[in-house]
Amino acid sequence: MATTSLASSAAHHRLRLRLLPASRSSPNAILRIPNWGRLCPGFPSVLCSSSSSPSPQPTAGGEEGEGEEAGRRLSKQSSWEAKDSEGDDYLYRLGKEADNMNIAVGARSGIVDDLFVGNFLGKDSDIVFDYRQKATRTFEYLQGDYYIAPLFLDKVACHIVKNYIAHLLNIKIPLILGIWGGKGQGKTFQTELIFRAMGVEPVIMSAGELESEKAGEPGRLIRDRYRTASQVIQNQGKMSCLMINDLDAGVGRFGNTQMTVNNQIVVGTLMNLADNPTRVSIGQKWRESDVTHRVPIIVTGNDFSTLYAPLIRDGRMEKFYWQPDREDIINIVHRMYTKDGLSFEDVSKIVDTFPNQALDFYGALRSRTYDRAILKWVEEIGGHEQLNVKLLKRKKGEELPTFIPPKTTVDALIESGNSLVKEQELIMNSKLSKEYMKNLDD
Repeated sequence: MATTSLASSAAHHRLRLRLLPASRSSPNAILRIPNWGRLCPGFPSVLCSSSSSPSPQPTAGGEEGEGEEAGRRLSKQSSWEAKDSEGDDYLYRLGKEADNMNIAVGARSGIVDDLFVGNFLGKDSDIVFDYRQKATRTFEYLQGDYYIAPLFLDKVACHIVKNYIAHLLNIKIPLILGIWGGKGQGKTFQTELIFRAMGVEPVIMSAGELESEKAGEPGRLIRDRYRTASQVIQNQGKMSCLMINDLDAGVGRFGNTQMTVNNQIVVGTLMNLADNPTRVSIGQKWRESDVTHRVPIIVTGNDFSTLYAPLIRDGRMEKFYWQPDREDIINIVHRMYTKDGLSFEDVSKIVDTFPNQALDFYGALRSRTYDRAILKWVEEIGGHEQLNVKLLKRKKGEELPTFIPPKTTVDALIESGNSLVKEQELIMNSKLSKEYMKNLDD
């Protein structure tokens, strides 16, 4: 009798394989085995159960459901099932944000399981991450005691400070500072000296980056660089700004210059940043919590009248015309020639000999005085025929002959200045283009 009872009980609890028809909502039915679920990976449409009921009945309190959920979870520390602040899947949200470039997510210690990070190359699996993210510019190479014009310093410093405390001021503050003036007047160099003095790490762009073969790419690049400067402020606790050199060369309108879509997008991007400096998108989905730090923008150029008029209006751009006076020029040039032993009176004589010249002209004087000494040095190392061997193919440990800089004198500088002025006059007077294209004005 006991044997018959045991046999019937075993028959009742015998496992049966039952083929399930494909469901419309779930083409591949799930293999449901409490403990053997991983033993049948090759049979996605087979149901393994211990009873004839289509699905097990949950117990009171949902303990069985919680057990299955815990069984499917990878680990308690896994970020693959992490939720964001809104309760959505973290990785799904990242994928939903189009063109997400946050390569650090899932590649750093504390973000994913330590099993995937390891300790072989350090805690960060992306060993060059810190180098790729260095988008700011430091000015450690500017060694020496340079002169900063007080008017220039006041204007740039005031613009940066006003934008950093804009939330405390009940006034409309332009986001963009436009520094314009004649060529070679030291606009960019003076700004870099101020950045070094104030400890600002700017993100710098040039006019060459304002055009691309892809429509919309320069505008996106400006927004990306703007957000990069914002991250420097937020993550590193350093002052930063966005600087664009020679803006008029990139988006200015000269005569019959053809406008492109990118020119229009760049102008529109700058106007939008000036109007909404804390809401900047690079293509991802908008989020209410995505607030960008206000980042001051500084642009340089020679003629802002070529720019789109609504961009340079007073509410968006504050204009500053930089034309150094005689005192500024003499102070800047004197600091330039300090190592050469020239006195303040010597520099004043040079400046008065060549009036109405840009600051870079006086730097070119010093460079021109080195020409004869360099030619003499070339002859000493074997002549022009040996330059390739001596400069690029030297043996290991072989030193170049010592170059002795020439002694800089006032007479030598004036002689070099006369040569430079003569070259300038030849360019302005010759105008060979009219000789080659005689019908140009017709």
